[in-house]
Amino acid sequence: MATTFDDRLAKLRKSFTGMGVNVSEQIYQSTKSYIDHDVDLAEKVCAHDLEVNENETHMEKHAMNLIALQQPVATDFRIIISYLKAGTDMERIGDAAVGIAKETALAKGNPRMEDVEDVIAKMTKHIRKMLEQILEAYTTFDAKVAPEIVQEDHKIDKYYESTRIAITKGILINPETAVAASSYLMVIRYLERIGDHIVNLSEYLIYSDTGKIVELGEEDYREI
Repeated sequence: MATTFDDRLAKLRKSFTGMGVNVSEQIYQSTKSYIDHDVDLAEKVCAHDLEVNENETHMEKHAMNLIALQQPVATDFRIIISYLKAGTDMERIGDAAVGIAKETALAKGNPRMEDVEDVIAKMTKHIRKMLEQILEAYTTFDAKVAPEIVQEDHKIDKYYESTRIAITKGILINPETAVAASSYLMVIRYLERIGDHIVNLSEYLIYSDTGKIVELGEEDYREI
C-alpha cells in the first residue's frame, strides 16, 4: 500500500511540475507577443490556456483521490493540500499570462514605450527565475527557498511601482499616449500579480514543512 501511495504522490508531483513548465512558457510567450506586437503568438498563448486549466482539474481529482482512498498521515496530507492550493495559484498565473497576451491586440499600432518594454522583459526574467526555484523546491518540499522568493518579489514590486509612476507622469505630460500607456500599465500589473502568486506557492511550502499557515511579506514570514 505504501508503494502505491508513493507512486501516486510521485505522479501528482510530476503533474504539478509539468503544469509549472507550461505556465512558465506561457509567461515568456505572452510578454514576447506583447513586446513584438505578435498577434499570432498571442492567440497561441490564449489557445494553450485550456491545457493549463485541464492540468489543474486533473491535479485536483488526483489529489482528492489520494486523500479519500489512501488516508495519508499528517505530513503527506499537508503535501497533498499544498499541491491542491499551488495548482490553483498556478492556474491563475496562466490566466494572467493570457491577460497579457490579450493586450497584444490592443497594443498593436500604438506608440511604443521601449523603456517600459525593457522593464517588462526584466520582470519576466525575474518571475521565471522565481518559478523555476519554486518548481525545484516542490520536488523535495524544501521551504528554505521562501526568503529568496520574497526578495525576488520585492524586486518585481519595485519595478512595478517605479514604472507605474513613470507611465502616469508621462500621461500627464502627453495625454495622447493615454491609450498605449493604459495597456502597458495592465501588463506590468499582471506581472506584479504573478509575482504575488509565486509568493503564495512559497507559503504552501512552509505549510507542508511546518504545518503553519503563514503570510510572507517584508520579513521572512508571519504566522496567521
